[in-house]
Amino acid sequence: SNETIASLYLAACEKTLVDYQVNKVILPDGERYKTLATWQTIFDDLLAQQHVRSTTLLALGGGVVGDITGFAAACYMRGVNYIQVPTTLLAQVDSAVGGKTAVNHPAGKNMIGAFYQPSCVLIDTTTLQTLPEREYCAGLAEVIKYGLIRDAEFWEWLQDNMPALLARDSQAVAYMISRSCQNKADIVAADERESGQRALLNYGHTFAHALETMLGYGEILHGEAVAIGMLVAAQVSEALTWLSGEDVKKLECILKMANLPTKLPKGVNAQHLLPLMKLDKKVVGSTIRLVLLQSIGHAVITDEVGPDVIERVLRAS
Repeated sequence: SNETIASLYLAACEKTLVDYQVNKVILPDGERYKTLATWQTIFDDLLAQQHVRSTTLLALGGGVVGDITGFAAACYMRGVNYIQVPTTLLAQVDSAVGGKTAVNHPAGKNMIGAFYQPSCVLIDTTTLQTLPEREYCAGLAEVIKYGLIRDAEFWEWLQDNMPALLARDSQAVAYMISRSCQNKADIVAADERESGQRALLNYGHTFAHALETMLGYGEILHGEAVAIGMLVAAQVSEALTWLSGEDVKKLECILKMANLPTKLPKGVNAQHLLPLMKLDKKVVGSTIRLVLLQSIGHAVITDEVGPDVIERVLRAS
C-alpha cells in the first residue's frame, strides 16, 4: 500500500539523516481534505517541534499531499525547502512538477495557494504498482492532455501504446512519465507564473474544476473530471470548426480505452456548470477564457467563445 511505501521512505530518511530530526505528519486521504484546516495541521506540528528555516518538508504521496505540503512550505517562516516524492501517476506526470501549490475553497478549486518550486522531484515508478486501477487510469488523463496541447508525436505514441500502459509495462510507463514531465517542464520554464502559455496546461480544466466543485471534492477523481472536460473542450473546438469530428472521435476513443469517463454525470447540466466556470482563475471580468484545440498538438487560449456555444455543447454532452 502507499502507507507501507511511505513508512519505508521515512525509515530510509531516519537512517540516512542520522544528524537530523525526522517528524511525520499523516494527512488524510482525498480531495475533500485539501483544505485550509488540513494545511493548518502541518503548521501545528512544525511549531510544536520548533522547526526552523533550515527545515525541509518532504511531500510523500499523491497530488493532494504534494499541493498541501508545497503550500505549507511556501508559507512556513516565509518559505522553507521542500521535496516532492509523488506516488500516484497523476502526481508524477503533473501536479508534482511545476511549482503550483494550493488548497481548495468551497467556492472553487485551487483558489488559495502559491507558486513555489520544490528543491527536487523524486519519482519512483514502482509505487504505481500499488495504485488501484481507477486511480491509475485517472492519471492517464493528464498524460493524454500533453499530446493534445503540444505533442502530436506523443499523441500517436499513446494511441499505439495504451494497452502496454494499461498493463503497467515498466518501459512504456517510464517513457510516458519522462515525456510528460518534459512537456510540462518546457512550458513552465517559459512561463512559470502563468502569464501566458502556461495556461495551455489547463486544457479541459475549466470544465473539470467546475464539475468537481459542483459534485463536491472527492466525488469524482480529478483525472476523471479532466477527461470529461477535455472532450467537452474538443467538442467546443469542433463547434468553432477548428477541430475535425474525426479527431474528436479519436479523443473519445482513447479516453474510453483508458477506462476514463466521457459523459457528464447524470443530473449535471449547463445551468449548474456555467456559473462555476466563471470562478475559474483564467476568467477576465465576466468573460470565460478557454483552452481549445486548433488541431491535435496545437492548443490556443481564447475568450471569443460565447456562453451560448458552451451551453449548447454541454447540453449535448
